[in-house]
Amino acid sequence: MNISTNIRKLTLLFVTFFIALSGGLVYWQVVVAQRVTQNIHNGRPCLPDSAPDRGRIFDRNGVLLADSKPSTTGCGSIRHYYEPSLAGLIGYYAGPNYPSTGIEHLYDDYLSGRAGITALQNTVNQTLHRPPVGDDIYLTIDVRIQRLVNQHFDDPINIDNFLTFASDRGSVVVSDPHTGGILAMLSRPSFDPNKLVSTLQSGDQAYFNQLVHDPEQPLLERPLNALYPPGSTYKTVTLMAGLDSGKVNLNDQFDQQHAIGPIFVNGQPIGPIGNNLQPYTIRFPVTTEYGFAHSDNVIFAQVGLKTGQSTWLDYNNRFFLGQQQNHFVDRDLPFTPSSVQTNGQPLSDNELAANAFGQGIDNISPMQMSLFDNVVANDGQLMKPMLVSQITDRTKNPLQVNQSQATGSAVSSQTATQVRQAMFGVVRCGSGLLVTDLFTSTSAIIGKTGTAELGGKLNADGWLITQAPYSVNNPTQLPALTIIAMKENAGEGGLAVGPMVAHIYNDIFANGYVKVQVPTPPGQSYCCTTQLLQQGCVAP
Repeated sequence: MNISTNIRKLTLLFVTFFIALSGGLVYWQVVVAQRVTQNIHNGRPCLPDSAPDRGRIFDRNGVLLADSKPSTTGCGSIRHYYEPSLAGLIGYYAGPNYPSTGIEHLYDDYLSGRAGITALQNTVNQTLHRPPVGDDIYLTIDVRIQRLVNQHFDDPINIDNFLTFASDRGSVVVSDPHTGGILAMLSRPSFDPNKLVSTLQSGDQAYFNQLVHDPEQPLLERPLNALYPPGSTYKTVTLMAGLDSGKVNLNDQFDQQHAIGPIFVNGQPIGPIGNNLQPYTIRFPVTTEYGFAHSDNVIFAQVGLKTGQSTWLDYNNRFFLGQQQNHFVDRDLPFTPSSVQTNGQPLSDNELAANAFGQGIDNISPMQMSLFDNVVANDGQLMKPMLVSQITDRTKNPLQVNQSQATGSAVSSQTATQVRQAMFGVVRCGSGLLVTDLFTSTSAIIGKTGTAELGGKLNADGWLITQAPYSVNNPTQLPALTIIAMKENAGEGGLAVGPMVAHIYNDIFANGYVKVQVPTPPGQSYCCTTQLLQQGCVAP
């Protein structure tokens, strides 16, 4: 027997095994390492020495909103959230065995350390069997303002079950219109993110299932993903389109028949219900601006028709309505597309007329309404909405800094100035005049009310889009903030949400969270002089 031959065979066998073993190690530790790490069935991240050190989430001022702590019952570490009113926006992360949501999901690669230069550093950590370290996320949210919004959403109002109704469902968005930064975003009802992650990580899905099956949909981030008829707030969009296209003027005249109604469009009557001018309008003709101040559906049906379908749709599309918004928003703010058409089909004249005053087939998200509001406040320029301001490593070195981005002029400066003037007329002389908190606010608020009729036996949704502070004596001084708010099935918009919006502005400015110079209010004769009010005014 040849011993040398046997030794060579044995050596070859060992070499073959070594190559196979090495190949297997390279395959599992290099080729598919990331897939194995991300697999929800992989239990290694739950081991104390392998649990990822997930990145933290902060507000714009460095206030901690989310971090991780060692888990006493479940997998590795457990996420902890410090501002529950941001639950839907930040989302939740319950470990590798469950899907994540919100910012936690959208920025998971950064928070888990799988993106950019941090990913290279974590490759070394992986080789040395050290846990990966994630990056930190800084939001544009100001948690001080967020807490005010959350507090005032529950401010009591007079519930008469005729004009106003109790509701715990709705949205608020506070923006800096000049940067696009979102300063606060509230969705109600919400959920307890700490309870959710702790129960899921301990294997208890009862709370999660309760949330999923709750008919009030607490897991729905309403400002971004709920769609509603916008009611009369959409007259703001129609006014912008009409004025900017040159087809409409604030001083256009409407006689009694065309202001009160009925008028007929494709045989469909519009008015007299919804003219909102009776019984306090006693002199005619009245103007477009008067119709906007008092929220006349009959006048704004005609404004939409005079503007024309193609022009009206063009101005809607300038705000990236519908699928076009996919090219407009970053991944941190993916909101459900709004629409003003059915499957892109042309509008009939009666559909255009109804759409023009917000009661047609308009289906709009609160975030979309915020974009319209921001353009008016920013003198016609539309800024890209922004929620994440920067991403840093753990030593606060910036890895990504998001700058404000202008998308161009949606309307002219002149148009924006005229619409702000018209919004001032709403609060000072029109439908907002009935809301004492708005009218008497020291914050110089302007806005447009909306009461979206839903049909059947459902109570109307209450809307309000606003800006502040505004100076009618210096109209080129731009408002510093916008706030849009709505409550589902709460009734008349100004009465249902006006008080809370006024209280939010008052507290933001009084506490210096946004520093502004509040202008002197105009004289008491403004509404009579401009003929935006008739009762109590001497006929010209």
